[in-house]
Amino acid sequence: MPSPQQPIGSGFGAASTAADVIKGIDLSGRTAIVTGGHSGLGLETTRALRSAGATVVVPVRSPGRARDMLAGIDGVEIDQLDLMDPASIDAFADRFLATGRPLHILVNNAGIQNVPLTRDARGYEAQFATNHLGHFQLTTRLWPALRRARGARVVTVSAWAHHLSPVVFDDPNFERREYDGWLGYGQSKTANILFAVGLDQRGEADDIRGFSLHPGLIIGTNLSPWTTPEYLRTNGLVDEHGNRVIDPQSGRKTAEQGASTTLWCATAPQLDGMGGVYCENNEISPLLTSHDESIDVMTGRVETPVGVMSYAVDPQLADRLWNLSEQLTGSKV
Repeated sequence: MPSPQQPIGSGFGAASTAADVIKGIDLSGRTAIVTGGHSGLGLETTRALRSAGATVVVPVRSPGRARDMLAGIDGVEIDQLDLMDPASIDAFADRFLATGRPLHILVNNAGIQNVPLTRDARGYEAQFATNHLGHFQLTTRLWPALRRARGARVVTVSAWAHHLSPVVFDDPNFERREYDGWLGYGQSKTANILFAVGLDQRGEADDIRGFSLHPGLIIGTNLSPWTTPEYLRTNGLVDEHGNRVIDPQSGRKTAEQGASTTLWCATAPQLDGMGGVYCENNEISPLLTSHDESIDVMTGRVETPVGVMSYAVDPQLADRLWNLSEQLTGSKV
């Protein structure tokens, strides 16, 4: 069976914006949830979904702050959610399920990047816990609402950084190996992609389809408050004056451009009947089989060749991660 990781000719490109992609899409009567939908890529995603008529629920750790950042965008519901706290995830899911509404679009957007070693109350490494396990638990708990939509998409924001590390199944929480923030981030982003593969396998019968994506290299978000000015300059994300470098063809994008692939995965009619794929630049990415060892986000200038590593879309590894995630979270479909 041929790999679904093949470009389909979307008509959009690296420089396309969220407004470009959502143009002509009518989401009236549909409900979307966007984690971290109050800032950066999430804010642009929320804005675009609302412009197409969707009701958008934005669950965040700090609702008061989110209200300030979402001021002026009507039709947005703000709720409490901490992806590091299983009880908070269950409470949010219970509140949403109690409304009886179908969930047509779930965007797993919130995340953290290259943070110092931190663990949640269960002892799980923070990036794996936040970027993957929290969204795994949230999605599985919301499954009845996704099924009720009779045509739902779950879009998980991954990153090119999945090139840095597969999921290390023998030690995902850095209990027996030296911690490295970038390797932890890369592992969590690979997990995001495998999660979309596993979700699509399990959801297809109920028309629940899974997608993952790389939005681009975007600064000005609060993904990683620990990123230093030196890192930004070294990797060509800002110039010598500290101004952002915008060059979509090399992956350096505005938030509006970065959110476009999220919106494409969530709404594009071209993707009807498809799923389990990783996308970038508003297109399904080609499959790669080897990593260019000259590219190293930790020590040198970042370039982002298009493509997804084969270990990130391997169905057997997706099953293995799904089973591990059920064990670690206690949450099942």
